[in-house]
Amino acid sequence: MNKTQLGTSDLYVSELGFGCMSLSDDHLSNQSLIDEAIDRGINFFDTADLYQLGFNEESVGKAIKGKRHNIILASKGGNEWGEGIDGWRWNPDKNYLKEALKRSLQRLNVDYLDLYQLHGGTIDDPIDDVIEAFEDLKQEGLIRYYGISSIRPNVIKAFAEKSSIVSVMMQYSLLDRRPEEWFSLFEKYNISVIARGPVAKGLLTDEFERKLSTDGYLDYTETELLQLLPKLKALAEEAGLSMQQLALRYVMDQSPVATAIAGASKPEQLKENVKSTHASPISLDIRQQLHALVKKSTYDNHRV
Repeated sequence: MNKTQLGTSDLYVSELGFGCMSLSDDHLSNQSLIDEAIDRGINFFDTADLYQLGFNEESVGKAIKGKRHNIILASKGGNEWGEGIDGWRWNPDKNYLKEALKRSLQRLNVDYLDLYQLHGGTIDDPIDDVIEAFEDLKQEGLIRYYGISSIRPNVIKAFAEKSSIVSVMMQYSLLDRRPEEWFSLFEKYNISVIARGPVAKGLLTDEFERKLSTDGYLDYTETELLQLLPKLKALAEEAGLSMQQLALRYVMDQSPVATAIAGASKPEQLKENVKSTHASPISLDIRQQLHALVKKSTYDNHRV
């Protein structure tokens, strides 16, 4: 599988990553999926302490035991839960982030993370303190690199200008092209995009009819999707691809994108995801037709 340098780091991640949020509450099932992902060439695995309130990290830790040298492991922190907290809450405190990372390492049963990401963030956060926490963790050898997971342009811009982040995880797909407005910023600072949600909650798969909701998707109404998705499927067939392969290939072909994070809860889904890495890049003609069909939305909120 093709691998891409993550920002300015020495990490080379598979163009298709594995989103661990899709894992179940069954360790054996999760182990099987992760084993197969590694066997099929995926080396980038992304989890977070918030997923299943720590269980996800524990399950990933069990699954990668003995395979640590084969993978690039990423997690995220900044969301606090526990006694006296109703659900979870955002906590960007420097000391909390350091302790959260150490607890993640314990759950994952590893000595370090290749990539640690701030799981959210607002412009009102003590950004300098957050950066200091990450830099301290690097100095301690507990993380190799750090990034952020955010769709807030003002937060992204602040970290790009002030820190040594190597990546930004963002929701990005044919139905959510908002990140494209900021690609020039990422290229300026040599920051990679880790694209999550590339198949838009299943709408960009051949099973889109089952995934349609009366709520629509972002700024697409249900009616618009009913008109658009069959056209995308026809275009995928013209390119010799499934809808899912077209969607993943579209994202992976973008130069700022280092890896597209796709989840899988069944081996069949994983196999279909991997097929996209065997396909050629989308032709200019198909790309132009795609752009004529889908919206090029921008972030209306979260600006400076």
